[in-house]
Amino acid sequence: MGTQRSGRRSRRWVLGSLATTASLGLSGCSSLSSASRGDGVGADGTAAGDPVSILAAGSLQRAFSNGLREATSVPLQIEARGSVAVARLVANGHREPAITALADVGLFDSIMDAAWSVVFASNAVVLTYNPETAGGSRIAATDPDRWFEPLLRGTASVGRTDPDLDPLGYRTLFLLDLAARYYDFAELGERLLSPEQVYPETSLLARLETGDVDAAFTYRNMAVEHGYEFVEFPSEIDLSEPAYDEDWYSTVSYDLADGQTVEGGPIAYGATIVTEHRRAADVFRELTADPYLEAHGFVVPDGYPTNRGSVPDAISESA
Repeated sequence: MGTQRSGRRSRRWVLGSLATTASLGLSGCSSLSSASRGDGVGADGTAAGDPVSILAAGSLQRAFSNGLREATSVPLQIEARGSVAVARLVANGHREPAITALADVGLFDSIMDAAWSVVFASNAVVLTYNPETAGGSRIAATDPDRWFEPLLRGTASVGRTDPDLDPLGYRTLFLLDLAARYYDFAELGERLLSPEQVYPETSLLARLETGDVDAAFTYRNMAVEHGYEFVEFPSEIDLSEPAYDEDWYSTVSYDLADGQTVEGGPIAYGATIVTEHRRAADVFRELTADPYLEAHGFVVPDGYPTNRGSVPDAISESA
């Protein structure tokens, strides 16, 4: 497996107990209550055994399906898609999950118009490769500082995701724009990428495993979870380091198909409660707790989780 960063000390975010009629200030929906009618059904109409629905970024699918399920006794219904697609589904009323978790917290503002969110994890873009393919073996034999050479020579193929559907897609473009400057290699991205090798985030690694592509630009956690080999990029280009935000990462951008412009920045995952469910608060507490996230390859920086927007009084942060 590729080189991995050392673990970072992190802080656990805890959710304060909710009063029976405490409002969570949810955008576009009524208040969340844990009160019961006495018949096993909560004031929101959900039964104790009803699953809490989560609509999440594709890169969170394994962490939620395995780590989060183990961390909570509450039944979960998990659906994963690209974060841009997730945000649009919720904003347009096509999905009404109890919780939404996205790989880019900016989408809560630009698409969902959510009143609040909690930032709970970070990540890094890496080059994941299959050493069992001819192209993958060439990447494995290449100096990590010259990772792009097999791709430029056409002796290794690389896949990516759609920048109009998920943040990994446009973060791949950000990384390559920054890499062109970092390595002083003009038009690096244009020379590396093929429009025929764009895949949904949830199937990108399947393409890698079957040998359809030799390598793929993925999140670090995706490589760690599957035990794949990967090349780690310098922090100047992998979008993992907050210190490079204002003067470096923010100098790149991408225009989504709907006209929205997304600016570069450190990778930040966030979540919010969207619709009522009597156990949503319990799940939200576990979802934003870091131990299972780090085990799945995510980075939980010091000071995380952090609150954004009009976070409800019932939600507090604790060391």
